Amino acid sequence: MRLRFQIQFSTEWGQQIQVLGAHPLLGAWQDDQAISMEYLQDGQWELTVDIPSSDVEGLEYQYVLRQADGNVERSFAKPLVVPQGASEYQEIHLNDSWRSAWDPSNAFFRSAFSRVLMNREESSELEPIGKAGKRILFQLRSANIPPEFQVALVGNHPKLGNWDAQKGIVLSDSRFPDFLADVRLSGSQKWIEYKYVLLDRNGKVVEWEHGENRRLELNPFRKRKVLTIQHDEGFRGDHLKWRGTGVAIPVFSLRSKKSWGIGEFTDIPLMVDWAVKTKMDLVQILPINDTTAHFDYLDSYPYSGISVYALHPIYLNPEQMGKLKDKALLKELKAEAGKLNELPQVDYEAVIALKWRYFRALYEEQKEKFFKKRKVQAFLKEQGHWLKPYAVFCALRDKYQSANFAEWPEYAEFDPAAVETWTSPKSPDFDEVGIHMFLQFHLHTQLLEASDYARKKHVVLKGDIPIGIYRQSVDAWMYPHLFHMDAQAGAPPDAFAVDGQNWGFPTYNWEEMAKDGYLWWRQRMSQMSAYFDAYRIDHILGFFRIWEIPGNQLSGLLGHFYPSLAFHRDELAQWGLWMDEERYCRPYIRAHMLHVLGEYRDRAVDLFLHDRGHGTFELKSQVADQQSLETFCESWVKDHPADQAMIDHVKPHIYGWINEVLFLKVSGPDDAQRYHPRVAMHFTQSYRDLPNDVKHSLNELYTHFFYKRHNEFWRDQAMVKLPAIRDAADMLVCGEDLGMVPDSVPGVMAELGILSLEIQRMPKDSSRTFFHPIDAPYLSVVSTSTHDMSTVRGWWEEDRELTRRFYHEMLGQHGEPPMFCEPWIVEAMVNQHLESPAMWAILPLQDFVGIDGELRYDQPTFEQINVPANPKHYWRYRFHMNLEDLIEAESFNAHLADLVKRSGRG
Repeated sequence: MRLRFQIQFSTEWGQQIQVLGAHPLLGAWQDDQAISMEYLQDGQWELTVDIPSSDVEGLEYQYVLRQADGNVERSFAKPLVVPQGASEYQEIHLNDSWRSAWDPSNAFFRSAFSRVLMNREESSELEPIGKAGKRILFQLRSANIPPEFQVALVGNHPKLGNWDAQKGIVLSDSRFPDFLADVRLSGSQKWIEYKYVLLDRNGKVVEWEHGENRRLELNPFRKRKVLTIQHDEGFRGDHLKWRGTGVAIPVFSLRSKKSWGIGEFTDIPLMVDWAVKTKMDLVQILPINDTTAHFDYLDSYPYSGISVYALHPIYLNPEQMGKLKDKALLKELKAEAGKLNELPQVDYEAVIALKWRYFRALYEEQKEKFFKKRKVQAFLKEQGHWLKPYAVFCALRDKYQSANFAEWPEYAEFDPAAVETWTSPKSPDFDEVGIHMFLQFHLHTQLLEASDYARKKHVVLKGDIPIGIYRQSVDAWMYPHLFHMDAQAGAPPDAFAVDGQNWGFPTYNWEEMAKDGYLWWRQRMSQMSAYFDAYRIDHILGFFRIWEIPGNQLSGLLGHFYPSLAFHRDELAQWGLWMDEERYCRPYIRAHMLHVLGEYRDRAVDLFLHDRGHGTFELKSQVADQQSLETFCESWVKDHPADQAMIDHVKPHIYGWINEVLFLKVSGPDDAQRYHPRVAMHFTQSYRDLPNDVKHSLNELYTHFFYKRHNEFWRDQAMVKLPAIRDAADMLVCGEDLGMVPDSVPGVMAELGILSLEIQRMPKDSSRTFFHPIDAPYLSVVSTSTHDMSTVRGWWEEDRELTRRFYHEMLGQHGEPPMFCEPWIVEAMVNQHLESPAMWAILPLQDFVGIDGELRYDQPTFEQINVPANPKHYWRYRFHMNLEDLIEAESFNAHLADLVKRSGRG
């Protein structure tokens, strides 16, 4: 059979359009084997290939743009497919269209839309065709057409209604996002002109396509066995620039009448019901993976998961797992759960202890029958690749009361054979691992039920991908080669953490991950897509470069970007800076700095410093790094308790002096001559004491290094990793791109269809104090706050001068602003976000409820979820109302729904 491929594409010099497909004659999906097309004229490209008829039906193919340098870009979205029944023809004309990776509507091909928001519960089937005339299969690929609309084909032919929309052909949406019409045209016309028309379900015209008419040359050869497939990309209209609204709230913060002291997966449907009632389209949560490592409140930190797969048992609703036969115990546990559920905040340790009493009792009652169930056996088989190691890890963690596997007396190194032995039902230790399998099955069941409920209600459930893994986790235990275990991930200084952040996570060994095509990431994303249809990539900048801190330091100030292009000593000289390691790389401690030690000056110098003479000092070896300093001080106070006051006063200054460097020397024999400028060096005494000419050289070098030097380099890093991760599942991808953002980031995110995050109080333009939501790009999420920030009401009371500026500049008000963020102010801020052109406005629940003076909490400072400057923060915030009562708040809900509706969202 002869296939004639045709596509219109205006190329530049050196570019070539090629066809790539599943068949060996089309390159077998190998980019370097793609078949080049012939350029005709006016942007027309053509290729004719003879393929056996038996191989044609279901044949998948795509178009490729090959650059002059050999790099390739594939036409976006899923491959095109030759339809069933095509083998009956002698020739097929494939008239196709290119879809650019930069097209904003590409986001609509993600499951948030195709599976949830635009999903068609009822669809119109493709009508059968007659046998006479020229057969044309019209195929419009447009993923952003809501289910309440249908598409008609109208043109200058009687079969196409002669431009009468009421007489056109309604396309089938049974293969959404492809709309199909199978047409036989009679007559002698050589060309037809046509457009697509948007109709409501009653057939009323909603919108005609914009722009010039589409044109199609009819088959001039009048062959009896020719099929023309006219593939058009995207309905051209304004009506479909869809915008949605979402609410953000961690699962642990949910509160219902059936909760056991913390939000649970079974509470998510209530949140979905409220979203439906207020015309919202999305519910966003924080990570929900198991974090059990310390056995105390530190495990409340949701970004330190001990597994990227396992869910946290604390989110189980015990009674939904099954009723305890022990009625007395059940009554006792429920009474305690009721008390915990009344608390204003989560008592993490009490809740998890209570639930484990239920879990163990239920496991003992059910274990004999549980593992014999077909659903359970299927789950264990499907999830065994991660579930078995996780269960064994938990058993060993519990046995040794520590997740630090490096200190376990046995199995410190992962042993697959031992895992199989432990997880065998014949193992004497089986119950120690079996209970964790038992819990993960119930967690999967409860979360999947919540997810399916959200999908049925056309509400997107959006998850969260932490940037790092916990260093005492199953993943670090199983795959240490995939991580730099001697380093720590964090973030450079910003307005919310002036010393930077140290998250403690190991950084990724991207070179190792690339060897199997990022399999660890792809499996992780595939698993997540069972529950979520959108996700937030925490700190997406980490895929361009991560802030890496040496394992022996604590401050984010002593980090550097990885990967990065450190300066060679010779290159520094070209910038007018002669490297003096003694002056620039060793902590700068001078006599005039010691006054901060106050009355403890002499003792502190004797304990921590070595006098080198001439007013210079150096740190003693036992406190040469910040980790050693912590260890030394803890030990010293233990042996000398009377020195507690002295240590408390002196330690912060010693800690700061360790930061008193201008360059960080790159470690390793191959990098002995290379150096990283220290971030925020301008705030050091070392910098202030430099001559002006050296300061000038440093300033120019610093600006170049942090804001210009790496743009293309980091772009290339991201374009290797992010496409593989994005394409592992079809969820909608949103990136948290806050902080020190390289210039290359917006372009990469736009090209890959990843939505940016725009925060009003954290503008990416450093010349502005605030970002106005009206300036947001379409492919973005706008929000009033994040979980790392105070709510708008809390922020209003933090800085009077900043509040005054916002009141005047962003709200257009005059005079003195109110002392407190009154409901009308919150509503004005919410409205600014709802009216933004951004695809999504996703706001914290606290900020939405701040509109209502009766419903909102009376202590806004207690509504902040996290304080990022405190690595030991207790994540315990709970919404102050039961969700059942929020759903019944008719006046507020109706008012909020009206705000959403009037903004044109949804």
